[in-house]
Amino acid sequence: MNKGLALQIWESLRRVAIGYTLAAVVGIGGGIAIGTNKLLFRACDPFFQILRTIPPLAWLPIALAAFRQVEPSSIFVIFVTAVWPVLINTAVGVQEVPQDYRNVARVLQLPRLQYFWTILLPSAAPYIFTGMRIAVGLSWLAIVAAEMLTGGVGIGFFIWDSYNSSRMSDLIVALIYVGVVGFVLDKAIYYLGKAVVQSDGT
Repeated sequence: MNKGLALQIWESLRRVAIGYTLAAVVGIGGGIAIGTNKLLFRACDPFFQILRTIPPLAWLPIALAAFRQVEPSSIFVIFVTAVWPVLINTAVGVQEVPQDYRNVARVLQLPRLQYFWTILLPSAAPYIFTGMRIAVGLSWLAIVAAEMLTGGVGIGFFIWDSYNSSRMSDLIVALIYVGVVGFVLDKAIYYLGKAVVQSDGT
């Protein structure tokens, strides 16, 4: 506990980065695959809606039983929390590609790879980044809560340990740090998405 708040937050951010990146890769890839097939989307959507409503911490006991280690279990909680917003928003974005664009691609007989890069991905990008923005906020919330239960190193455990030790000043400062970091993460994804969408539109 003598690492200081900066290193505690760094450890939490490292876990979030790993879990969130995995969720983004799986969510975008899976969302594109499912979104391009209406029948598959209708079949999978009820399961996604059920799974996404499960609270993040409910996955923690399953992860601990499977991995038997805190680090991979925490990362799994991040992944399973973040993947659903990305996947669902990506699938919806793919389905919302304007029919005129599809017709033009058919008339021009665009190869699938060219259609993907020039039409499908730019059209779905706003939906994808909306899902990623939701996911990064949920990821940060989930890791703080998970670290309170698993212990070790991280801002969540720091908050819990401060409470147990009656260090209320440390607790309040840590909460401010959590809020500021969450705000920065949200804005980072927002501006990244804005830059990507604008570049696609030019």
